[in-house]
Amino acid sequence: MPEKLNFFEFKKDLKGRKAIERNIEIIGEAVNRILKVDPKINITNARKIVDTRNRISHGYDSVSEDIIWTIVIKDLKNLKKEILELLAE
Repeated sequence: MPEKLNFFEFKKDLKGRKAIERNIEIIGEAVNRILKVDPKINITNARKIVDTRNRISHGYDSVSEDIIWTIVIKDLKNLKKEILELLAE
């Protein structure tokens, strides 16, 4: 996603939003599998990541554009940092 994209452009870009949701599904599934192998692994908001994945995948709830936008803007950078640190151990 381009750095300069704003929330209103994001809301209008259905194809981009769906691609991001799909990637969040994949990330959530990966986190779920990691925790099954070793539940002691510390990943910030791991349960929320998996829950968001489930909502997107199974349509339990509609996931608002606000939540997806917040994940993209705030949470993914931290998650990437944590995963890189885990891989370096």
